[in-house]
Amino acid sequence: MTTELDKAPCQTLHGVGPRLSTLLAKRSIYTLQDLLFHLPFRYLDRTHLMPLRDVRAGDYVAIEGVIESHRVSRGTKGSLMCELHDASGYIILRFFHFNAEQMRQLSVGTRLRCFGEVRYGYQGLEIIHPEYLQLTPGKALEVDDHLTPIYPTTEGISQGQWRRLSDQILELLIQGAVLSDHLLHLQERFSLPSLSAALQYVHRPPPDADRLQLLAGIHPMQQRLALEELLAHHIGLSRLRASLQAMAAPRLNGVETLTLQFLAQLPFALTAAQKKVLTEIRTDIECSVPMLRLLQGDVGSGKTIVAAFSLLQAVSSGYQGALMAPTEILAEQHYHNLTQWFTPLGLTVAWLSGKVKGKARKETLTAIKDGNAHIVVGTHALFQEAVQFKNMALLVIDEQHRFGVDQRLALREKGLQQDFNPHQLIMTATPIPRTLAMSVYAHLDHSIIDELPPGRKPIQTIVLANDKRDNIVARVKEQCLAGRQAYWICPLIEDSEKLQCEAATTTYQQLSAQLPNLKLGLAHGALSANDKTAVMQAFKNGDIDLLVATTVVEVGVDVPNASLMIIENAERMGLSQLHQLRGRVGRGGTESFCVLLYQAPLSDTAYQRLQVMRSTESGFIIAEKDLALRGSGELLGTRQTGLGRLRIASYTRDSALLPVVKAIAQDLLRDNPVVCDALITRWLAEGLEYGQV
Repeated sequence: MTTELDKAPCQTLHGVGPRLSTLLAKRSIYTLQDLLFHLPFRYLDRTHLMPLRDVRAGDYVAIEGVIESHRVSRGTKGSLMCELHDASGYIILRFFHFNAEQMRQLSVGTRLRCFGEVRYGYQGLEIIHPEYLQLTPGKALEVDDHLTPIYPTTEGISQGQWRRLSDQILELLIQGAVLSDHLLHLQERFSLPSLSAALQYVHRPPPDADRLQLLAGIHPMQQRLALEELLAHHIGLSRLRASLQAMAAPRLNGVETLTLQFLAQLPFALTAAQKKVLTEIRTDIECSVPMLRLLQGDVGSGKTIVAAFSLLQAVSSGYQGALMAPTEILAEQHYHNLTQWFTPLGLTVAWLSGKVKGKARKETLTAIKDGNAHIVVGTHALFQEAVQFKNMALLVIDEQHRFGVDQRLALREKGLQQDFNPHQLIMTATPIPRTLAMSVYAHLDHSIIDELPPGRKPIQTIVLANDKRDNIVARVKEQCLAGRQAYWICPLIEDSEKLQCEAATTTYQQLSAQLPNLKLGLAHGALSANDKTAVMQAFKNGDIDLLVATTVVEVGVDVPNASLMIIENAERMGLSQLHQLRGRVGRGGTESFCVLLYQAPLSDTAYQRLQVMRSTESGFIIAEKDLALRGSGELLGTRQTGLGRLRIASYTRDSALLPVVKAIAQDLLRDNPVVCDALITRWLAEGLEYGQV
């Protein structure tokens, strides 16, 4: 019997039992078709060995050499460090997780062939947890004759398992398993390879494959799949927008008394950009169709004022409004601002977070349910089951990409319980490149505050090598003794919050010894929410001169007296993150500085990033550069957004496909809804509902 890949469960494959099925389900893989479209996201080029003198940070390399020394480094938990030499140079192999047997295997004199990503470490170039093979003395080992696919994975599934599973599914495809080619009628018109051929090629590139094209993602076989994936996303977004337009929402066209009173009490005038955005929002919320608007504005552009005006419009129309922020300190900051502005207007602003407990929590929940709380501000606590609104008609979500999709969906359901769909205003201080906004967020209307309030001074950005660190410490001392405050941001160590915390603690201890006359504080992800908030509040109150922190301060800390930001190992961070961190200073009237410390030598990409930071403060220019350098998958946490998660396509690299995608989508939406359904099922799985929040 012929296997229908879209219906056959993964359990039909050899080696897929209950445990592996559960792990596959974590990646929404249930059928053989799901598995077939779980595509490699990159390739390792193991077709030749690279001399150690030629390796560069950021490269994935195959190398060979002899271990000349090994030791366990000191620290809370030591790492095993092996120094691998060949005739041209050396590199460090670092293992954070190891045992006695592995130490024996990696003894001095052992010859290894290793595969992995080269990174900068504290002692030069290194590879963390490389794949490796022990080589038998005197016996040569052939290199691979094809590129090795690397699959997105989840804990518990190795790359070897993914390859064995894909081997089986590809064999079924060769034997004639049924796989619908939904673009077959377009194959000749657009010179497309067959779907089956493209999948075979991408999963297992043949020895004569154009390696440069494959590594760049521009091979015709990859482009065939990218076209179909972008098409599925475009169709999904078009349908999503249509479904949102079909829902009912309350008209928020209340009297202007409150907003005029609010405007009169502000100590500053709105910018032209703020006024323009408010007009766009008001036009939306006065309609019976739910607003779904994305508000972009650089750090300090005045998005909170816009949110406040919008919330007042809901209240003056007889409804409640809610504002949700991802961190306690950011939510509390919004709460204090709104309370200060709204209390004189006779409005009640409720505060709900994990810290609100007992009698206070019960009273707050009652006020929300009865409607006595006009505005509700909080963290993720807002979407807990116990929270019931009387008539919440406007939901403002700040930095929405920092919430999990399930969390955002749960809060939206609070409005749906009222038999109408609340209007939504989604705010972000991370400017979204136009290419990404028009693709990933095509179902949203866009507003941009592209003007900063008058009086804000530019931040001077300085790029320095790490050997100038002592000079910077002296500058910190000078600034703080003059009454200013400073941030010292510690290195980003990918995929290990624990290591970030250890690095921050070590830096804190070093700086405390160097700056005995200053009051230092420490903030990192391992602190409890209460301790973290206490440290941040102490810094905000001026009780701390220098805050040593990981990137927990990236969003939501408003300390006008802070005029100096030091970012260690800035070459390890992306542009958008560097821009967000820099935005923590320059919020007062004093000239502010951001120092980007880097560890030489720099890779070409890192050099470009730092030059962009030095040359511009424009968040939109930075976002465009970041998108070009890093790709769309990491920006704004789009891997969380369901619709934003791309398997093989890239909105920047494949932008030339977008006009074709749009034309094909229009035809399919009009003439062939069955094919539209099939494409969405194949590429989006459960992602559509998440696009609504």
